[in-house]
Amino acid sequence: MKKPVETFVIGLVALSHAVSHFFQIMLAPLFPLIKEDLGVSYAALGFAVALFYALSAVCQPIAGFIVDRFGGRAVLVLGMGGLALGMVVAGSAGSYPVLVAGAAIAGLGNSVFHPADFSILNSRVGADRLGYAYSAHGVAGAIGYAASPMLSGVVAVAFGWHAALFAAAGVGALMMLLLLSNWSLLAAALPAERKPARPADLRAIFTAPVVMCFLYFVVYACGLSGVQSFSVAAMTAQYDVAKQLAFTALTTYMVGSAIGIFAGGFIATRTARHDLVAATGLFLGACSVFLIAAHAVPAASLPLFLGLAGACIGATGPSRDLIVRASTPVGATGRVYGFVYSGFDVGGFVMPVFYGWLMDHSLPQGVFYVSAVFTALAMATVLNLPGRRQPAIQRT
Repeated sequence: MKKPVETFVIGLVALSHAVSHFFQIMLAPLFPLIKEDLGVSYAALGFAVALFYALSAVCQPIAGFIVDRFGGRAVLVLGMGGLALGMVVAGSAGSYPVLVAGAAIAGLGNSVFHPADFSILNSRVGADRLGYAYSAHGVAGAIGYAASPMLSGVVAVAFGWHAALFAAAGVGALMMLLLLSNWSLLAAALPAERKPARPADLRAIFTAPVVMCFLYFVVYACGLSGVQSFSVAAMTAQYDVAKQLAFTALTTYMVGSAIGIFAGGFIATRTARHDLVAATGLFLGACSVFLIAAHAVPAASLPLFLGLAGACIGATGPSRDLIVRASTPVGATGRVYGFVYSGFDVGGFVMPVFYGWLMDHSLPQGVFYVSAVFTALAMATVLNLPGRRQPAIQRT
C-alpha cells in the first residue's frame, strides 16, 4: 500500500480510537448533575460505569473472534454505532434504569475497538511503519480522554447533562459516517486475517505469550485506574492542596502520557529490545508515583512528577503493542488483541472499589502506593514474555 494511503488509514483508525476513549469517561464528569436530577447515589452511578467496563471486558474476546471471521471494518462501524446509541439512550433517561441501559449498550459498543483497530492496522500498514501507527493510535486515545470532560462540561453547564450526552452521540454518529465513507480503505489486505475461525483456533489465545500479555494489561490497568480515578481526591487529602492544583496535576499526567506515546513510536521503530523499553518506562513511572505516595515531593511539584510518570509510562505503549503483535499467531489478530486488551477492562473494573475503600479509611497515600506497586509488577510480565525480543523494524 502506498504510504499516503497508509497514513490516511492510520489517521482514520486513530481517530476512531480517540472517539472510543472520548465515550469511556463521558458519564463520570456529569455525575453531580445526574445525581441531583435522578435522585440516586454516587454508588449507583458508579455501578453504571462498572457495568460499562464489565460488558466491554466480557465481550471484547468475542468481538475478536468476530473480527477474524468477518473483518475489522464492519465490526468497527457497528461498535461506533453502539456507543452513539448508548449515549442516545442515556441522554434520554428520565430514570436510573434507562441510564444503566444506555451504559450497557455503550459498553457493548466499546468492546470492539482494540481487536478491530489492530486487525486493520496490522493488515493495512507495512511493518516498517507499525511503530508509528501504534504510537498514533495511543496518542489519539489519550487525546480522546482529555477532550471528553471538556465537551461534557461546557455543554452540560450551558444546556444540561441530557444535551451533553446527545452531543456525544452526535460525535459518534459523525465518526460512523466517516468510517462508512472510507469503507474500501479499511478492508483487510491479508487473506489470513479473513480466514473463518475454527474451534482449534481457540488455542491461539491460550498460548503462554498471549496469556502473559493479558496479565500485563490486567496489572497495568490496576495501577492506572488509581491515578485516573482517585488521584485528585488523594492529592487533596494527602497534600492538602486546592482541587485546582490536583486537577492540573492529573491533566499534566494525561498530556505527559500523550507525549510519551508519541515519542515511544519513534523509540519502538528504532530498537530491537521492546522488552527493555517497556520495563524501563514502567520502572521510572512507578518510581515517580512512589515518591508522591511517600510525600517525598513538594506539593507544588505534583504536576511535574505526575507528568513525568505519564510520559514514562506512555512511552511504553508502542513497544508493548509490538510485543503483542509478535506473540500473535497468523490469522488470529482479532481474537488475540480482543483477549489481551480485555485485561485492561478487567483491571479497570476490579480496582476502583479497593481504591475507594482506601479513601474511605483515610489512606490517600495508599492510592499512590498501590498504583506504584501494580505499575512495577507490570514489568515482570513484560520481561517474562516469550518472544519479547524482536528484530528491529527495517525502515524505508
